[in-house]
Amino acid sequence: MPPAPPPAVTPDLLRVARTLPVTEAEGPGRRAAVWVQGCSLRCPGCFNPHLWTTRGGKERMVDDLAAELVDRAVTDGVEGVTLLGGEPFDQAAPLARLAAAFHRAGLTVMTFTGYDIADLREWAANRPDIEALLASTDLLADGPYLEAAPERARPWIGSANQGLHSLTDRYPHPAGRDSLEVRVAADGTVAVNGWADVAALEDLLDGLRRPPWAQGPLAL
Repeated sequence: MPPAPPPAVTPDLLRVARTLPVTEAEGPGRRAAVWVQGCSLRCPGCFNPHLWTTRGGKERMVDDLAAELVDRAVTDGVEGVTLLGGEPFDQAAPLARLAAAFHRAGLTVMTFTGYDIADLREWAANRPDIEALLASTDLLADGPYLEAAPERARPWIGSANQGLHSLTDRYPHPAGRDSLEVRVAADGTVAVNGWADVAALEDLLDGLRRPPWAQGPLAL
């Protein structure tokens, strides 16, 4: 059975789970990152199942959010933004506006999706929102996550079936390496982002759970 196209949503509001003004673990170079809330694909083994529901996160006026993120990106000297989730193409209309704002500032856009690029291009013929997000994406990582086929060679890719597509000339030969970033907030909340195999991630989380007197260095 062919996959169903993503839902269509209002272009003005974006349901956001998290943003980072600067990261070096979510694509090429130093980038901002936006995790959207909600995913209709729900791949087994997904690292972010808490981002599946559309009831979480926070709704933002996308033009206001875009202005904030672009201004900060220019100030911080990052080279672009990465759109993750959740499923970005489930909110294609508002994300297309956000991505276009980064392009107008001369910055790049990387988008992750669990849909296949061939399906997205087919749907784009009748879906201006999908067409617009593809048009404002420089680097696309596509395909559903397959837990049984982990990718160990290419950066930023979860499973071997997924692709990395240069949609413009900004990243003709994308290169990098997987890494993890850990941030500890003032209230003690720990946030982890980036890419690692399951064993490394479990080692990290196990170390964070250990009491202070049992802490030792973690090898990632």
